[in-house]
Amino acid sequence: MDVVSQSSLNEHLPQTGIPSGSQDKVSVLDSEPEMAEPQVAVTPVIRSNLSVKAPEFYPQGYIQNFNQNFADSSFEDRYDCCLTLVEYVQDFLNHLTDQPACFETEIEQFAETLNAWVTSGEDLQGLVELIYQQATSVPNFSYMGARLCNYLSHHLTISPQSGNFRQLLLQRCRAEYENRDEATRADETTQKEFHAFVLFLAELYLNLEIKGTKGQVMRAEILQEGLRELLNALLSNPVDSNLICAVKLLKLTGSVLEDAWKEKGKSDMEDIIQRIENVVLDANCSRDVKHMLLKLVELRSSNWGRVHGSSAHTEATPENDPNYFMNEPTFYTSEGVPFTAADPDYQEKYQELLEREDFFPEYEENGTYLPGPGDPYFDDIDDEMDPEIEEAYEKFCLESEHTKK
Repeated sequence: MDVVSQSSLNEHLPQTGIPSGSQDKVSVLDSEPEMAEPQVAVTPVIRSNLSVKAPEFYPQGYIQNFNQNFADSSFEDRYDCCLTLVEYVQDFLNHLTDQPACFETEIEQFAETLNAWVTSGEDLQGLVELIYQQATSVPNFSYMGARLCNYLSHHLTISPQSGNFRQLLLQRCRAEYENRDEATRADETTQKEFHAFVLFLAELYLNLEIKGTKGQVMRAEILQEGLRELLNALLSNPVDSNLICAVKLLKLTGSVLEDAWKEKGKSDMEDIIQRIENVVLDANCSRDVKHMLLKLVELRSSNWGRVHGSSAHTEATPENDPNYFMNEPTFYTSEGVPFTAADPDYQEKYQELLEREDFFPEYEENGTYLPGPGDPYFDDIDDEMDPEIEEAYEKFCLESEHTKK
């Protein structure tokens, strides 16, 4: 075996970063195997240029305080990096998308900030466009977007000549609405965008509140008429994607629309359901979509799933409810004849049963049942084993002892 020389070891030490004072810790192999000593592993000393006093690192393009909770920081803390209005609004929309539960606690501060920041019709138009794009492009944000629009329509104070927030929002929706016929026959991407708009408009109809002339809160009637025309456009081109959108729209707003039309004496919902039934019979849509349409017709026939009982449970009587005694227990007389609460002699038979049987043994005041020596159950218990059982038990014990040995 080769012997490692001291000179070669010294040459090797600077390369590995081992201090010169640690050389004595490295064992040199002896030429005699029987005299060899175990080698001692030496951990290289790694020197670092890191410092605890180094400034905090941020990735390129990162804006400090950009994703902080809006309710937990002041206006100066949030915007010391000169965020633009677009950046601020988009960040808040993304924040609501990720944490929708924060709407109630942070919407007031958001509206106050906008009132101080949105000072022109151009700013207001940009705000409407950002919210519209978020509500129609981000899945599941249409409901939150509609709630946000409703709040801002009542709390934004700016009202330029181009229109207030609600007016600009409805103008933006009208631009999409007017292209409904082309959109239902367009390519897949355009149809998908149109269907997202339809569902957002449905959420607006349900959530956007308008004050009437007498101060009463009401829904926007113009949206009601718009949804009717959108349904016509979807059903006029009965491909699967359009029909699925129509089903979603009616599941969301069907009950409200029908109630509103009935108040006006209109039968619009009847006409829509008839068109859907015709689609099921004639259209070349898939079997799954036809099944969805039939389920929708069934839902509407059940009053959109709303339950209105004709009589309350407490008002049921044996005369008007044939199942009145369905869940009543069955008792037996001393002769073994069954009887229930439906029998005319129920009270008499039941009283006789109570007198004959002792259903209430003695209990202590705390509810603990303490049977005495005269208790029939314990008197029947015999402490002695049956001879056959006793013989089997002894055999089991002997086999157990034999197994242990």
